[in-house]
Amino acid sequence: MSNADVEAGGPAGREATTGIKPPPGRYNPSGNGPNAVAPAPPPFYYYDQAAAQERHHRTWVVPLVVIANVAMFVVVMYYNNCPANGGRRDCVGRSFLRRLSFQPLRENPVLGPSAATLRKYGALDWYGVVHGNQAWRLETSTWLHAGLIHLAANMISLLLIGIRLEQQFGFCKPESVKSRKGKVGLVYLVSGFGGSVLSVLFISRNGITVGASGALFGLLGAMLSELITNWTIYSNRCAAMVNLIIIAAINLALGILPRVDNFAHIGGFATGFLLGFVLLIQPQFGWSEQVSSAKSKYNAFQIILLTLSVALLIAGFAAGLVSVFKGVDGNAHCSWCHYLTCVPTSSWKCDK
Repeated sequence: MSNADVEAGGPAGREATTGIKPPPGRYNPSGNGPNAVAPAPPPFYYYDQAAAQERHHRTWVVPLVVIANVAMFVVVMYYNNCPANGGRRDCVGRSFLRRLSFQPLRENPVLGPSAATLRKYGALDWYGVVHGNQAWRLETSTWLHAGLIHLAANMISLLLIGIRLEQQFGFCKPESVKSRKGKVGLVYLVSGFGGSVLSVLFISRNGITVGASGALFGLLGAMLSELITNWTIYSNRCAAMVNLIIIAAINLALGILPRVDNFAHIGGFATGFLLGFVLLIQPQFGWSEQVSSAKSKYNAFQIILLTLSVALLIAGFAAGLVSVFKGVDGNAHCSWCHYLTCVPTSSWKCDK
């Protein structure tokens, strides 16, 4: 937020900048006139101090996740060591990257390690999860990437989506900022896990899958549910909802391309969407803990959505994990579900 936005201090300045409505009758810059209203303490999420903090606000959860993903990719490439793999001379960038050079393009067109290396260091592998007691792959796979192009695309998306969501929760008490940020990180982690659970039910029994896409879609889903559950505090809510729905629809539609695990996207989005109702709920418009009031902190709509989401999350994870460890093949129970992740055309074919 710019200095001008903070100094404006009035309804127009706040609404245009944040999309959050200021309490009616509480801002009177001139302080005089027939309609002057005596100043009253505003709710904490409209307080000037919060606006000033947002201006100087620094995000740390999302940048930390980006650094961790990049570091993991470097470590995997280091141990991949393409030149030492049978003395190969066709490794991409061998002359200057040396042991960090990429596998040949015909083997990995997105500039990354071999499939064997990814499987060794935590890729989502159906056999390993179901029969190898390697449930940890459900989470570790979300920190691996197939190649440099894959990593760059996901990290740029994470910065665009994640930082926006993290900054949005600067509208809270100073002492609760860290806990709010932690909730955004929790959405990322659990959504990635949820995406992996759905993915392992439908992936090829001999294939592997990696990537943070499920977690990213979880953040997108959480942004949508956060907007819905905190509907009363936003002024431009309809435009924001249409924008989020269009972005989600386009990205999910891209998942029908070959070599893209759209089940991880769908599972991550659904998990994040439900978590948003639980973790990102904010007090309804007009509520203030600084002013004694009989008005409830959360309205009935928010409580109902929170309760339903908790129930669906528990039921969904319970059913999903039981099915995974029983080795259930999702495709055997849903003859059309494979079209959700790849639609064959005259230009490409889909793996069975």
